Amino acid sequence: MQVTLTQKERMFLEDQKSHEQICIEKYSNYVNMAKDNQLKQICKNHEQIERHHLDTINQLLSGNVPQMNQGQSQSSGQNMSNIQSVTSSISDKDICSDLLMTEKYVSGAYDTAIFEFKDTEVRDVLNHIQKEEQKHGEAIFKYMESKGMYNVQ
Repeated sequence: MQVTLTQKERMFLEDQKSHEQICIEKYSNYVNMAKDNQLKQICKNHEQIERHHLDTINQLLSGNVPQMNQGQSQSSGQNMSNIQSVTSSISDKDICSDLLMTEKYVSGAYDTAIFEFKDTEVRDVLNHIQKEEQKHGEAIFKYMESKGMYNVQ
């Protein structure tokens, strides 16, 4: 389905595009920095999904509303390694804290964007992405909790 975006909608999508690019870069860098294999796998999986989110945003920016298949993610194959990585002495807890904070922010940004779009199908696509971002946060939270990094009282 084709959609014509308003200037405001296009600006929101450009913001989300930059957020997705940062998520890809963080997960890509952290997969190499993480010490725990379980955390490495979480980063690999989330990076792949974030690449799919970036593809989806690019499709929306080109005026195409993609069909959303629940639970199906694809990799765009893009390499975003042009941003400098953080020092390799960062702890797994710090990696998780940064990723959880990032996912909270990105999910909130999607929440705001969803309310700014007039087209229901576009809103549904953005809502789908937001739910996946929330699942990323949940996986990181559960990992942290299981490793004693996040104490819920």
